[in-house]
Amino acid sequence: MNQGGTPRGGAGPDPALATHDAEVDPILASVLHRRLKSITEEMGLTLLRTTRSPILNEARDFVTGMYDARGQMLEQTEYIPVLAFALQPACEHVVEFFGDDIHEGDVILHNDVFSGGNQNNDVAVFRPVFRDEVLVAWAACKGHQADIGGAQAGGYNPEAREVWQEALRITPVKVHERGKLRRDVWRMIFANIRYGIVEEDIKAQIGATRIGERGMHELFARFDARVFDACIDYLFSASERMVRREIAAIPDGVYRGESWAYYDGVTEGSKMKIALAATVAGDELTVDFTGSSPQTPGFVNAPYSATASALLLTLLMLIDPEVPHNAGILRPIRIINPEGSFLNARFPAATTFGNSITGPTSDAIFRAFSHALPKMVTAGWNRMMGFTITGTDPRHERPYVDILFLALKGGSGATWGADGYDHIGLINCAGGILAQDYEMFELHDPHRLVRHEYARDSAGAGRWRGGLGVQTEFVIDGENVTGIAFGDGVEESARAFGLFGGRPGSINELTLGYPDDTVRRPKAKEIVRGIPRGTVFRQHAGGGGGYGDPIERPLQQVIDDVIDGLLSVDAAREDYGVVLDPATFVLDESATAERRGR
Repeated sequence: MNQGGTPRGGAGPDPALATHDAEVDPILASVLHRRLKSITEEMGLTLLRTTRSPILNEARDFVTGMYDARGQMLEQTEYIPVLAFALQPACEHVVEFFGDDIHEGDVILHNDVFSGGNQNNDVAVFRPVFRDEVLVAWAACKGHQADIGGAQAGGYNPEAREVWQEALRITPVKVHERGKLRRDVWRMIFANIRYGIVEEDIKAQIGATRIGERGMHELFARFDARVFDACIDYLFSASERMVRREIAAIPDGVYRGESWAYYDGVTEGSKMKIALAATVAGDELTVDFTGSSPQTPGFVNAPYSATASALLLTLLMLIDPEVPHNAGILRPIRIINPEGSFLNARFPAATTFGNSITGPTSDAIFRAFSHALPKMVTAGWNRMMGFTITGTDPRHERPYVDILFLALKGGSGATWGADGYDHIGLINCAGGILAQDYEMFELHDPHRLVRHEYARDSAGAGRWRGGLGVQTEFVIDGENVTGIAFGDGVEESARAFGLFGGRPGSINELTLGYPDDTVRRPKAKEIVRGIPRGTVFRQHAGGGGGYGDPIERPLQQVIDDVIDGLLSVDAAREDYGVVLDPATFVLDESATAERRGR
């Protein structure tokens, strides 16, 4: 993927590669691809079984991968989509930084957003893999940590105005050197992080890279160096050809889309524009963000890698899902993303909200391609409205933190031929971030869950309706509690948009009901301190946008949604023109024909 016109890994097919490909057994190359994929999946299973934070072992906010000696992606498994391009830039920087000072047994940590990272809380672990004393690969993983230092526990700080107020910056640093733990470095890092659970989770990530190294050595026993390298070149070339074929199927032209992110956390009523121009020329794609809003003084900014990941994950939704995830997919794609934009913020900007700008970025991409690829795009997904809670658990007299993935998972946008997914969550985490198990939620947090259910009438109406959002309610029984709101979608214009006559989804809402019966409505970006014990947390995560004219939705599907309690009788009549008896749900055929005829 090229940035600003500078080649990164090549921009087109290598003539020498075609000759190389002819010498490779495609079945053998396919076996190698599947084995690399299984190694990254085994690394992921290791993290699921050994990490302690629910952010990792329940929400699965991590990625695992294998990379070549230069840091290019061999294969990876993204447990959440926003991490699709989160490791390669950082791995390339690690390779450049250490040069020849890389040895067997080294383990390197990194999170710095100004040297290839995507978010400070997402800490990467890299382990070099050697074959006959030659560096040939990297085993790596990245996971969202419960804390990463900075001014605010939990890592999200809407009051941050520079990176040092957000996190401990970890530029490439060896914590193991030649197989030996560097106790001084290790102690320095974790002395600046609040929760001991983070130290344990990093140990688990180090263990996962050991699994990756072991898997690669098993591969080396089956593939000699020449055959292995030839197969990798073949796989890169094959992925490139597949992506070029998908791009070539789009008519040449310039496709434009725009969307907005809301409230920078500093200026009330502020909004930031995402301007996108996608140029298709033959089998190559250039995506230009020129004209997007300048970086903000607050934390509503993204580093380059976060925006690149947002672009890549959305494009992967629009093309053949069988394309292998390796560096070859990046070759036909060029990104122009001027530094100083809020999509590519200049040092030392605060950028923690960068991953969450994926939603607005995807909106712009879907809008741009909606007429070129009408049966591939989706309507808008619900925007994130996150709320992290930190405090003390009186049951154990120890600190706790929770990002409340349970409550923020709204619905996806509908697409041609299919309703949106209910309660799937953010597009940057789609399907990966799982809702917390109810019993684990109450065991981990001093909270008592009262309600968690689909929100009726939350989905945008359409021939195919949007995915349903959810309503969540629980009682906070912690002490010294602070809440951190970070999101948008509370503005009317931030509802998930509909396509081709579909209606928008419902709006996000969040309230805190204090014991004295007062109600606090946090801003979209705000730290709420001193939340009293006994406060009732209530959140409505909105639904996704609808696709197509609601009047064209089959009658029985509307009736079924009413019977299932997902759609009210009033909404069936007003949005779909379907008139039902409110007591029996029996269809009034004549009244329905009249309303639909109108």
